[in-house]
Amino acid sequence: MVLLSAALAVFSVSAAPSPSRAPILKPSVVRTYPHDPRAFTEGLVLDGSTLLEGTGLNGQSEVRRVALETGAVLARAAVPREVFGEGVTVLNGRVYQLSWRNGQAFVYDARTLKRMGTLPYEGEGWGLTTDGTRLIQSDGSDQLTFRDPQTFRVLGRVRVTDAGQGVVNLNELEFVNGQVYANVWMTDRIARIDAKTGRVTAWLDLSAVARQHPRVDPDDVLNGIAYDAKTGHLLVTGKRWNRLYELKLP
Repeated sequence: MVLLSAALAVFSVSAAPSPSRAPILKPSVVRTYPHDPRAFTEGLVLDGSTLLEGTGLNGQSEVRRVALETGAVLARAAVPREVFGEGVTVLNGRVYQLSWRNGQAFVYDARTLKRMGTLPYEGEGWGLTTDGTRLIQSDGSDQLTFRDPQTFRVLGRVRVTDAGQGVVNLNELEFVNGQVYANVWMTDRIARIDAKTGRVTAWLDLSAVARQHPRVDPDDVLNGIAYDAKTGHLLVTGKRWNRLYELKLP
């Protein structure tokens, strides 16, 4: 009886289906817009009819409001020269901007871009988005961290996986209807992630778009995702790319 139970247990384990890899989708380009080729894009979000963009590099990092149609910078706020700016998002009239290794998030008035203060945190900052209540942060690992927007206190974490394997180098983020879209650093793909489970539900293959922008510098990669709720389309660009793309999902 013991042997039979053991045999059944082994059969049960071996017969369990292994998790399958997420499907690969190829969005179609609906339209292109001008984008500042000097902008080392680290964060992107649509706020009304204009974009909020966070840029990186020491001495060049800032948060800026950008006209979508023309790419013109309408307003900007610089961070201290020693700070490498990272992801941005907007929530309740405030713009939040991460720093890479400086351990502080900058908070701005969304209308004026006047800095309102800073919030401390541990570890690296890469991408940032919001589900409308919490902030969601990436740090280059396979983790998404949920934070309180008032204090930046950690509220929880979820590990991002595809077919049971961790997905590392998660970068810029955009929350859309329960899913987090994430750039994966140094790739031409965007992961679509279930925000509750961390499971990748699809990959967006943007290799055709990325080929339009040969890398003068190895860092000039796909980065920056915004969502237009009116059209259901994504807006994407890259670091020092001269164009921004409006994408229709399959």
